[in-house]
Amino acid sequence: MAVFNALVRRLIDALLGPFQNYPAMVTLLPISVVVTVAALLVLKRTSNQEALNRVKAKTHAGIFEIRLFNDDLRAIFSAQRNILVQVAKQIGLTLVPLLWMLVPMAVLLPQLQFQYGYLGIEPGEPVLLIATLDAPLGADETKPVFHLETPTGVRAETGPIWVPAKNELVWRLVADERGSFELLIVDGGGGKSVTKSLEVSDQIRRRSPKRVTGFWSQIAYPAESPLPPGAPFREISLAYRDAEVSFFGWETNWMIAFLLLTLVFAFALRGPLGVTF
Repeated sequence: MAVFNALVRRLIDALLGPFQNYPAMVTLLPISVVVTVAALLVLKRTSNQEALNRVKAKTHAGIFEIRLFNDDLRAIFSAQRNILVQVAKQIGLTLVPLLWMLVPMAVLLPQLQFQYGYLGIEPGEPVLLIATLDAPLGADETKPVFHLETPTGVRAETGPIWVPAKNELVWRLVADERGSFELLIVDGGGGKSVTKSLEVSDQIRRRSPKRVTGFWSQIAYPAESPLPPGAPFREISLAYRDAEVSFFGWETNWMIAFLLLTLVFAFALRGPLGVTF
């Protein structure tokens, strides 16, 4: 999983890197078109298009029947029942294409979330770095011994503050300049060290709110390589704030804008591509 995520990160970074200084919608628009075309082609290749056309025709016939016999309750109820049956068939016919699209979308969407979903830290803005220990302390230990090494341009204002109830160490950091930085947490007892990335920028860049361990955690947080085996921490997180994109003047989550765009393009392109859904 770590190798696969690294390859996908490099691909997404290479594709979006030239557009870091542009508004988010400049890249979301073409991404939505590409994803929509790919999804429609998968639907066309993996679904029974003839059966879908028959189901849609019967659904339209049921709607027409309701309008035609609007004074006959028995006919209306019969038509409604038939419409529900056809809708259920339509859903069943699209399940196979949805399964084909599930894995690619599960890979793509988390990667895009870390490009568009978080605001970068601004110079002078404090941010919390939280390191969660992998195992609780022993009975004879009162506080873990770790220290943080920060690069030039970043400083720790406080910490480490030990929160025993959560098994966490917390530092408050402030960046004095923009850039991509790497923080180093060193184990004062065992000598082991781990790093955590920090992005201080207002551009579209990959931001990693958590560096994690475990297979499933890497699926949810693929923006950074996993913590190495034997690391003293279960996860290391940075409190990035959620970002919004301007969707034709409406500030909203990037995912909502992306889904709306794909829906619009799906209905616009289904005819030229000869796809029924």
